[in-house]
Amino acid sequence: MPAVKTRHFLQLVLLSALWGASFLFIRIASPLLGPNVMAALRIGLGTLTLVAIMRAAGEPWPWRHWRELFGLGTLTVAVPFLLYAWAALHLPAGYSSLLNTMAVPFSVLAAAWMKEDTLSQRKWLGCLCGFAGVALIVQLGPVEPTPSLLVAALACIIASACYGVSTTWMKRATTRMSPLSIAAGIHAAALVLLLPGAAWSLPEARFTAGAVAAVAVMGIATSGLAYWLNLRVLAQVSPVAAMSSAFMIPLFGVAWGHVFLGEALGPGMLWGGALVLVATGLVTGFNPLRWLGALRPGKE
Repeated sequence: MPAVKTRHFLQLVLLSALWGASFLFIRIASPLLGPNVMAALRIGLGTLTLVAIMRAAGEPWPWRHWRELFGLGTLTVAVPFLLYAWAALHLPAGYSSLLNTMAVPFSVLAAAWMKEDTLSQRKWLGCLCGFAGVALIVQLGPVEPTPSLLVAALACIIASACYGVSTTWMKRATTRMSPLSIAAGIHAAALVLLLPGAAWSLPEARFTAGAVAAVAVMGIATSGLAYWLNLRVLAQVSPVAAMSSAFMIPLFGVAWGHVFLGEALGPGMLWGGALVLVATGLVTGFNPLRWLGALRPGKE
């Protein structure tokens, strides 16, 4: 994996903290607002945030790339946001954040298929470890593996696959559009896709103060600003390196869920989570000692 500069590493840590927290907020808001309304509100606030930044920066909309933006918006925003919102009705936040790490092996497979990377024995081993880790999480975690839990876990894996397979496409898009315009465009496209379902489910939504606050944080910080930051990093590093932020998301997601929601930590979560993190390291070439060494004074 190409070397990643200190500022990129710190940006990836910040992204991991933000996205790890988003699973906590989804778990709070989705049961009250419903998956359709919550996902649409989150995306709508993200769109408004990015539009405001675009207006302040005087940046035009990339209208001629609308087909590509709809495709990317479907894969990277609309589908995963909706699936994670639905899964939160059945899964603890820590589960969802760990399953999100499966985006990394999917990203490697997609990059190899699109001739952006090669599949070595180490990466194949990483993919196998990842799937084994997911099996442990689902079967041995602190929640009974009921049919609804298994379906929710599958929804998280599909959402992770959407993130993974679209990363290389997103990287290529940064050569044609600015990170800010891509972030705004994919959120606007996703909002158009999810508005009908949100309107249908609106009468059943319960707009409590906690749910509204959770969606506000997600829309502004973990969607609008975080996607813009992610695309800025992606424009400067390889797709697989950018996806390595998924390595740290479970650390934050499990921690936030345990501290703020009292979610239990069972042996399956610990061992399965460890396998998933090992898988991420294998497929990305992530070496924490080498990366932390980059933080020494004098390193850029």
